[in-house]
Amino acid sequence: QLQLVESGGGLVQPGGSLRLSCAASGFTLDYYAIGWFRQAPGKERGGVSCITSSGGNTNYADSVKGRFTISRDNANNTVYLQMSSLKPEDTAVYYCGARGNYYCSDYVTDFSYWGQGTQVTVSS
Repeated sequence: QLQLVESGGGLVQPGGSLRLSCAASGFTLDYYAIGWFRQAPGKERGGVSCITSSGGNTNYADSVKGRFTISRDNANNTVYLQMSSLKPEDTAVYYCGARGNYYCSDYVTDFSYWGQGTQVTVSS
């Protein structure tokens, strides 16, 4: 079974940092672009960041640019999202998705596999 599992979420104060992990099982990530998405209550799931299958290109939503960094370790079948300078508006469930393509996408429908999500809460 192809599976993605997110971890690393939790409660953090504004200005703090978290590192989210997306670990794959049942398949290797070598040929998949990986996107991080988030969904806050009452809002649709939106793109946060994406990394191409080789790791050669990345993109970020304007709201997180300069604060979040996406990276991948294909040898360990894991993609990370390092989040710093967290703000209350970053509070959401964070999901990783795998796209069977080299290229990144901002669209949820372009991703075939999803994890169950990990909750990130930024609050004082």
